[in-house]
Amino acid sequence: MGDTLLNPRFRKLKGEVGLAYALLAPAVLLMVIFMVYPILYVFIISLFKTNKLAKIQSFDGFRVYGELLSSKDTWVVIGRSLLWTFLGVAVKTLFGIIVASTLNVKYTGRKISRLLFIIPWASSIPISVMLWQWVLHNEFGLLNHTLKTIGFSNPPVWLGEAHTAFASCMWVDIWLGIPFMALVFLAAMQAVPQTLYEAAEIDGATRVQKFRYVTLPGIAAILMVATLLSSLWTFNDFNTVYILTKGGPAGATNILITYVYLNSFQWLKWQKAATLSIFTFIILSTVSIFYARLFFKREEI
Repeated sequence: MGDTLLNPRFRKLKGEVGLAYALLAPAVLLMVIFMVYPILYVFIISLFKTNKLAKIQSFDGFRVYGELLSSKDTWVVIGRSLLWTFLGVAVKTLFGIIVASTLNVKYTGRKISRLLFIIPWASSIPISVMLWQWVLHNEFGLLNHTLKTIGFSNPPVWLGEAHTAFASCMWVDIWLGIPFMALVFLAAMQAVPQTLYEAAEIDGATRVQKFRYVTLPGIAAILMVATLLSSLWTFNDFNTVYILTKGGPAGATNILITYVYLNSFQWLKWQKAATLSIFTFIILSTVSIFYARLFFKREEI
C-alpha cells in the first residue's frame, strides 16, 4: 500500500483527478444555485400555503396537487399545451425539411434566399410577435384590410374569438420556428457525403428514393436533436401567446407556461403556480428522457 502511494504515476493521476474536480466545481456550483435550488424551492412552495407575497405560512401537503389533477381546467390547459407542441413541432419539422431541401439545390439567388429566410429567426421574437399582432388586428390589421379589399365584408376577429385566436397564435409560432429548423436541416444535408448520392444515381434511384434512403438516414440524428429542442421551446413559448392574447379570450389560448404566469404574477396564487410548474417540469423531463432513450438506442445500432 505504501509503495503504491509513493508511486509517481499514482501521485500524478491523483493530482489530475483533483484538478478535474477543481475545474468542474464552479460549473457544478452554478448549476446548483441556478437550477437545482430553484426547482427544490418551487417544489417546497407547492407543499405550503403562502401569502400574497409568496412567503411560506403553513404546511399543506399534496392537497393542491389533488385539486389540480381533479380539475377539468387543468387537463384542458395540459391538453392544449400538448396539442400546441405536437402540431407546432410537426409543421415546423415538415416545412423545415422542405425548405432545407429547396435551399440545398443550386440555383441563381440561393444565397439571397438563405439570407431572407433567416430574418424571422434572427429578429427579436417579441418584436416579431408584436408586428403580427398589428397584422392580425381586427380593425386596423393588414390581413383584414386585405380581406375587405377583395370582397370579404365581415372578416374574422382573429385574436378575439377562441378558435381563430389559438390558430393565429400557432401560425405565428410556426412562422418564427421554421427558419431555425430549416437551417439546422440544411447544415445536416450538406454534411451528407456526395458520394452516396452519386452511388444512388448509378443504381437508378429517383429523387424521392435518394431523399428516403440517403438524405433522411443522413440527417436522422440531427432530426431527433432538432425536434427535441423545438419541442421544449414550443412547449415553453410564453412570448407568442402572452403578447398576442394574454391567454384569452376567456382562457382559450392558455398553455401551461402562460397559465403559470397568470396564477403567480396576476392572481398571486403562488402555491397553485408552483404546482403547475412541477407538472411542467415532469412533462418536459419525460419528453427529454424519451428522446434521449431513442437517440442512444439509435447510436447503439
